[in-house]
Amino acid sequence: MGKGRRKTMHLSKMYSLRRSGFEDDHSQIGGPGFSRVVYCNEIGGSEGIIRNYADNYVRLTKYTPFTFLPKSLFEQFRRVANFYFLVTGVLAFTALAPYSAVTAILPLIIVIGATMVKEGIEDWQRQQQDHEVNNRKTKVHRGGGVFETSQWKKLRVGDVVKVEKDEFFPADLLLLSSSYDDAICYVETMNLDGETNLKLKQSLDVTSSVNEDSKFSNFKATVRCEDPNASLYTFVGTMQFQEQRHALSPQQLLLRDSKLRNTDYIYGVVIFTGHDTKVIQNSTDPPSKRSKIEKRMDSIIYFLFFVLFLMAFVGSVYFGITTRDDLDGDRMKRWYLGPDRSEIFFDPERAPIAAIYHFLTAVMLYSYLIPISLYVSIEVVKVLQTLFINNDVDMYYEEADKPAHARTSNLTEELGQIDTILSDKTGTLTCNSMEFIKCSVAGTAYGRRVTEVERAMAKRMGSPLLMNDNGDDTYPHLSVKGYNFEDERITNRRWVHEPHSDVIQKFFRLLAICHTAIPDVDEETRNVTYEAESPDEAAFVIAARELGFEFYQRTQTSVSFMEFDPKSGKNVERSYELLNILEFNSTRKRMSVIVRDEEGKLLLLCKGADSVMFERLSKEGREFEENTREHVNEYAEAGLRTLILAYRELSDEDYKEFNEKFTETKNSVSAERDDMMSEVTDEIEKDLILLGATAVEDKLQKGVPECIDKLAQAGIKIWVLTGDKMETAINIGFACSLLRQGMKQIVITLESPEIVAAEKSGDKTLIAKVSENSVKKQILAGKALLDASKSEAHALIIDGKSLVYALNDDTKNAFLELAVGCASVICCRSSPKQKALVTRLVKEGTGKTTLAIGDGANDVGMLQEADIGVGISGVEGVQAVMSSDIAIAQFRFLERLLLVHGHWSYRRISSMICYFFYKNIVFGTTVFLYEGYASFSGQPAYNDWYLSLYNVFFTSLPVIALGVFDQDVSARFCLKFPLLYQEGVQNTLFGWRRIFSWMLNGLCSGVIIFFLCINALDPESYDKNGKTAGMEIVGATLYTCVVWVVNCQMALAVSYFTLIQHVFIWGGIVLWYLFLLAYGSLSVSISTSAYKVFVETLAPAPTYWLVTLFVVIATLIPYFCFKAIKMRFFPGYHGMVQWIRHEGQTDDPEYCNMVRQRSIRATTVGFTARSIARDNNLYNLDR
Repeated sequence: MGKGRRKTMHLSKMYSLRRSGFEDDHSQIGGPGFSRVVYCNEIGGSEGIIRNYADNYVRLTKYTPFTFLPKSLFEQFRRVANFYFLVTGVLAFTALAPYSAVTAILPLIIVIGATMVKEGIEDWQRQQQDHEVNNRKTKVHRGGGVFETSQWKKLRVGDVVKVEKDEFFPADLLLLSSSYDDAICYVETMNLDGETNLKLKQSLDVTSSVNEDSKFSNFKATVRCEDPNASLYTFVGTMQFQEQRHALSPQQLLLRDSKLRNTDYIYGVVIFTGHDTKVIQNSTDPPSKRSKIEKRMDSIIYFLFFVLFLMAFVGSVYFGITTRDDLDGDRMKRWYLGPDRSEIFFDPERAPIAAIYHFLTAVMLYSYLIPISLYVSIEVVKVLQTLFINNDVDMYYEEADKPAHARTSNLTEELGQIDTILSDKTGTLTCNSMEFIKCSVAGTAYGRRVTEVERAMAKRMGSPLLMNDNGDDTYPHLSVKGYNFEDERITNRRWVHEPHSDVIQKFFRLLAICHTAIPDVDEETRNVTYEAESPDEAAFVIAARELGFEFYQRTQTSVSFMEFDPKSGKNVERSYELLNILEFNSTRKRMSVIVRDEEGKLLLLCKGADSVMFERLSKEGREFEENTREHVNEYAEAGLRTLILAYRELSDEDYKEFNEKFTETKNSVSAERDDMMSEVTDEIEKDLILLGATAVEDKLQKGVPECIDKLAQAGIKIWVLTGDKMETAINIGFACSLLRQGMKQIVITLESPEIVAAEKSGDKTLIAKVSENSVKKQILAGKALLDASKSEAHALIIDGKSLVYALNDDTKNAFLELAVGCASVICCRSSPKQKALVTRLVKEGTGKTTLAIGDGANDVGMLQEADIGVGISGVEGVQAVMSSDIAIAQFRFLERLLLVHGHWSYRRISSMICYFFYKNIVFGTTVFLYEGYASFSGQPAYNDWYLSLYNVFFTSLPVIALGVFDQDVSARFCLKFPLLYQEGVQNTLFGWRRIFSWMLNGLCSGVIIFFLCINALDPESYDKNGKTAGMEIVGATLYTCVVWVVNCQMALAVSYFTLIQHVFIWGGIVLWYLFLLAYGSLSVSISTSAYKVFVETLAPAPTYWLVTLFVVIATLIPYFCFKAIKMRFFPGYHGMVQWIRHEGQTDDPEYCNMVRQRSIRATTVGFTARSIARDNNLYNLDR
């Protein structure tokens, strides 16, 4: 459409949100919270600068160039281990240090520096995103009716901007006019609330004529409004224009980051900029989530600190006592320490002070118990694990070109410990792609197609007819998206021969008229497509079109459609005058339109939920009620979403009276406006005549039943939290095998006669009391049923009303106990807040790891509350994905995400941390024992650089390779034997027992290495010249044995070798020898005790090589024997699966099936458990 041409479309009478007058209710303007004044079209924006309004530059980075260094350092030294190494580094500059200062500081600098570089890169990426947004272009009025292109960041409050179709709004704008005559525009708010449906906005009438560039040369107005706030759906203000004041509402506000759609252009004035905009005001930091392993790791660090200080204390006490007794008259016991000439450190006269100084020395010396590179190594490993997730082709959804995306690297190992999954239904388990499949008109059910739920029910009941129906092949000619209806009685115009053809005609006319969809006619093919507010609405309009009632045009105040005229036998055009649209919301649960047909009749057409529609029928309009109710219940049982359609004729007097009240109410500005609107619409939406009901199907996503089956076999509990009706949710549960025939259902509802009677009384206090007591009784009854038959599978189904009382403080623990005892839980009619509260209850009440998965803005609270939030990047926008920790395109990918990546990540991180502590305890033990051997004199066993580089170079890379590449079993085996996942759920690999066993292994290894080396080297001559081994030889030999032992221990612990692991493990040992050569060749002032020690002393001596070989073998034998005996004679489930792989039994179906059966118990859900239960073999396997 050319820019000079104006779209003509008047919807001002249709929409209830237009306000044209000013009311005294705006008295708060100018008061606290309503002090903002905007002078529109003031060139240069000087007033905004004077008033100190924010500019439009947005910064979402964590750091700035000036704050990066101090803030990042503060973040690093908040970790107690890093702070400890900082303190010891500072003390290294004193005379107390047992090593040189540079060797203490350098490893800390490397570790802190690596972490800061990672932080800097991540923040730089955020800064690049900020730069891209701030430098987007928009058109700004620069005076004289001329609009120039400018960057977003240069906008100021009061600027007039022109935004064109498919562009984002650069700030919060007040809509002045648009390409439509009555200044409406369509806005997509997907970036704000996750919804893809279009919102309609409309400017004030008084500015709608300022609709061309040239008209802004003299435009002036003053806006007084609320101060910046986070409320997306409210706006209070006034505009002073042409010496009159006009009330403003949210209908005129265009929010930053929403997009202009189906409108050529709009003009708007900037009201809020930058960090004052509502979307930025809403952008809070996501809740800080730390994995349970990381929290336990902190506990281990604290435990090691306790051990370190205990060792230092014991050594200092011993040293103090020994120092006190050093001088025995003229005889000096430790003459080599020079106690007779010592001032402090070894002065027998000041033994207590010497002990204190020794304590500080020992605290520094024993610091090697604490793995300095642990945190940075784990961060590197987690980042690499997320890369594996992001690049897994088996989790790539080709149809939408969407791979998996781990948005945080902090929680990868938590994926292997999920105990409970809390899932949304619509768009998560189902496709959120609605198809019109059945309808009931005039008490007759139409629609031959079979739904997935009906197919699942047929399998449940053993019906061969429906089980053999494949659904999609029965009517191959149906290929229209949103339409899956077939019934020869009414298709192809045969509806004219039906007994109630007049009702059928009204039914489909209503579908063609009662909506807010926008038609888009292709000028070449004349095909009509629709832009609708929801998939349901699109399905209705498409169904009407396919059945001969084609809506094709929305003009100024009319709706036009084509229909078949039974009298003439031809298609005719109909045009109805559109007077009002009474919009749908979650409170009203219905929408209506008021139209005048071609004969002059006033009609109210209404569609809504059965819970509100049946009660609004007139006595004469209930002719088909009984049959329709029966059909609606059948549709709900088939998993379909239903709406009731009804209408009434209005007299001119009735409409005139309604329209006066309606106009007055919609133009009011009081806080009770919404309630007043509801009262007015309630008066007109009554005495309706029933036409029938629609039924649309939201199909299960591909692979959902199979995925749920595998997750259930893995021992993961699955809860479904949905806003759907109970019948629909139950039948979706059957379709995806969360429920099965024979499973005892514990249903908690508030539909007893006692509660119905209380509701009729209208006493809210009585209703609440009766409802609460009823829920408590039902929970207790459910627990009694559970206790009576613990070996059987139970399902808990609860509706939203009951959930309100079940989540009360005095009831929630009993509710949780009941829910946890059930095999599956379905919460129906749940609000977003209830979803979040249930998630919190499960997380805090069980203490187990929870995962929430959803796709819509209503799932955000649930995703943020869970330990891990997984967003489905589906059709409901991006808000769930933006609030999630991990994004996937389909529910079925959850199977691989948890059972493969989760299992691997948990096992890798757990083994990695245990090994980290093992190797440090081995090293720390030799340091402690040598110092004890030297009477706790503060003498280290090793050269300063040996100490410094142990954690950073010689042993760090193999442990990183373990954390990144190790696989206990292949991905195929992870999926074939889901029970392997229970290792993470039960935390068997990172429980205190396993942690302490690794620590004990480290202690034993350190003791063996030390005493074997000392006893082998101390009493004997070391070389052919008869020299004994000095401290430098003993230290280098000890160190060599430690490096060999910890690297060979790694080789024994690894399950899956790659080339990289070989390079890192054996390369670490080679690197030690190369370092000895290089470092020993430096001048003696640098290399000190290591000067040519390898070339001249160690390498030529056979003793060195024999001691190394003997000590390494002797140290590793205990672990090797323990592991071999356990694997051969006492294999766990994990060991059995490894034996299957090792012995080539992967193709032995009998043995594999025997191992797999451990995954199935009486309380397991999924189709495998269902089929076994049907065959009556399940309970023999329960153990």
